[in-house]
Amino acid sequence: MAEELIISKSRDKKKRYESLIPQIKALIDNEKNLIANLANTSAALKEAMNFFWVGFYLVEGDELILGPFQGPVACTRIQKGMGVCGTSWKNKAPIIVPDVDQFPGHISCSSLSKSEIVIPGIKDGEMILLLDVDSDKRSDFDLVDQKYLTDIVEQIIAKS
Repeated sequence: MAEELIISKSRDKKKRYESLIPQIKALIDNEKNLIANLANTSAALKEAMNFFWVGFYLVEGDELILGPFQGPVACTRIQKGMGVCGTSWKNKAPIIVPDVDQFPGHISCSSLSKSEIVIPGIKDGEMILLLDVDSDKRSDFDLVDQKYLTDIVEQIIAKS
């Protein structure tokens, strides 16, 4: 596959995800390097879904370390249990935050971020990475996002 996306113009995000997921799969199928796959996935999600910020954090020891992302400069290191990402890591569970200002202990990398979704990537019972997506609109994420973003993270984990 050429490194270009065919972006669905549909306003229905379910249809946009359904168009995007096979393209991400094609991008990562023949690439073994995790960083390359995370970089292309971040770019594809940002371009197709018009997210404010999208990127990955990698588990390294007792910290999450910033990985490939698209958007404004981000927090480089996050402790387990801190903020939305650290809480997702601690609980090994996705989190949807409709209003980040209402999340106890939210780490504000950008004051423009208003809502967030975090999807953990678990392999052999251990979290190895997580996908973090921010929006500049409140209540921008729902179970549709969780389902399709989880599918994407599972494709990446299967390749690692």
